[in-house]
Amino acid sequence: MSKKADRLLLFLYLTGFVVIAATIALFQPLADTMPQMANPPDEHARFMVPWYICQHGTIPTGFEEEIRIPSYGFSYGLYNVFPYIVQGYLMRLASFFTDSKLILLYVARFVNVASGTCMAYVVYLLSCKLFQAAGFGWAFCFAVMYLPQSLFLHTYVNTDSMCLLSVAMMLYGLVSAYREGFTRVNCLWVCCGIILCALSYYNAYGYILSCSLLFAAYFLQRKEGRWTYDWRKMLKKGIFISVIVLAGISWWFIRSYILYDGDFLGLATREKMAIEYASPEVNPLTMSTYENRGYTILEMMRENNFLESVFYSFVAAFGSMTITANIWIYRLYKVFFAAGLLSCVFLSFPILSGKTEQSSTRTDSLSALTVSSRTLSGWKQIFFHINMIFCILMPMFLLLRYAYTMDFQTQGRYLMPALIPLMYYTIRGFEKLAAFKLWRTWPTKVLVLLLVLLPLLSTLWMTYCAALPIYLKTGVALE
Repeated sequence: MSKKADRLLLFLYLTGFVVIAATIALFQPLADTMPQMANPPDEHARFMVPWYICQHGTIPTGFEEEIRIPSYGFSYGLYNVFPYIVQGYLMRLASFFTDSKLILLYVARFVNVASGTCMAYVVYLLSCKLFQAAGFGWAFCFAVMYLPQSLFLHTYVNTDSMCLLSVAMMLYGLVSAYREGFTRVNCLWVCCGIILCALSYYNAYGYILSCSLLFAAYFLQRKEGRWTYDWRKMLKKGIFISVIVLAGISWWFIRSYILYDGDFLGLATREKMAIEYASPEVNPLTMSTYENRGYTILEMMRENNFLESVFYSFVAAFGSMTITANIWIYRLYKVFFAAGLLSCVFLSFPILSGKTEQSSTRTDSLSALTVSSRTLSGWKQIFFHINMIFCILMPMFLLLRYAYTMDFQTQGRYLMPALIPLMYYTIRGFEKLAAFKLWRTWPTKVLVLLLVLLPLLSTLWMTYCAALPIYLKTGVALE
């Protein structure tokens, strides 16, 4: 693929994302719209935080009654609110030119549209590092960004959007560092990703741990039968990263520590507020959970078709999980994940019987962790993949724990931090499958086309056939 063709595809890929995301951001309602409940999940409660910042010019402490969720008794101001801070102060700037609450809502939403667009570009850069063939690199890009639920998260007020951007940045920095070394630029990618992650969403904190482990492991080497550790380089790079990260995040956790009597994450304070102010059905002291009713986790999952519900809402569930896709979209995604992941696990790359078709922007290696002719130690590749599997499983574990011990929910969006490595292994499986044929043969080209069309057409159908007609019935986004 030529540079010109690659640039054209990049333009179409980014433009298509912006157009579809903007359509949803402009037309979906904010308030509950019975009976369809077409409003995004909890956006009305989340929007109170940037709205407070817009109105008062200060960051709320989390105790303010005007941002408290009436039934649950706590507020989103207790959590990491950096995305809301960005939205709130941009809304405040816009308020000098308009007093329309609808316009200000759009300002907040389009911060996430912009965040998603930045993520789409970083995912493209990551694909150039991960995939030899441009076709499978593009399949990866579309799989990540055009999964209907993934795109949907970048269209309303939440912290998930910036969290997903942070994951893309951390992974790009790590993959680049494992290929080229922890250069200053690669360190800055990792730093920025960690800062955004730490200030946006707890469910993705597994990536911060993995960044630390992978950074520490990089400097361990085996030479001439002996293990050595380059402490000098590790400390030099480690101090550089630590200073930047601490400068970026310490202010928030120090603030929380002071405000909440040592509760720097705000979780214990959230529990106390819920006990004091929440309605009985969701009060931690009186609410009925599967744990206090004596059920096991497996019984909880069997009783409610837990895994299937989570899968459906991970793929496509707009509104308050009320706008769903055609059943065939879910079935095709089941085939997509099953075929890709199974191929990734059970197939090995055969020796190609011909030259591969490469873009000049792509790398010359089959392994994501290969640097030109120098291959990293096998144990480092294995350790890298162990960390990525951990980052996939951690959100799943947290969702199960939350549903079992606190508030039963089957929202697949809680699993979105796992999206990029999950899609990497899925598309890698299809690349392995296709490696049994020449890149230039028509079966491989058809496979790549189908891999691109599945997320693209699914998102187009969800947006313009399923969601938009419902949005138009509700009238304006704000009532």
